[in-house]
Amino acid sequence: MTDQVKELVSKCLQARDKAYCPYSRFPVGAAVLTADGAIFTGCNVENASYGLTVCAERTAIQRAVVEGHRQFRAIAVTCDIKDRFVGPCGACRQVLLEFGSDWTVYLTKPDGSYKETSLNELLPLAFSPSHLAKN
Repeated sequence: MTDQVKELVSKCLQARDKAYCPYSRFPVGAAVLTADGAIFTGCNVENASYGLTVCAERTAIQRAVVEGHRQFRAIAVTCDIKDRFVGPCGACRQVLLEFGSDWTVYLTKPDGSYKETSLNELLPLAFSPSHLAKN
């Protein structure tokens, strides 16, 4: 594990601990790595009007975008499930794709172990911004 991956995984675990999830009690943390090496974190933030809940992955992306970042290399995602790796929800996968398909995704367990995959693997036959350019 490179130092950069260690930091990304560590920061996603720290973000999970800050989740606001009084309804689901399902904390999620994420950390995105920008093309220039910056890391932005996010956690899920729930709302009593469930549809207004924001996932950790989208929170991290939005924080990075606010700071001017549009190119990303990787994301680490974690939750409290200990016996298997859990990926981002479909909506988050689509949001990640908005910023390119060449992402490394680290699915991380609470103990810091992870499985490396890719956004292309998690979202096959995806609808992307390039489809809109063809009309």
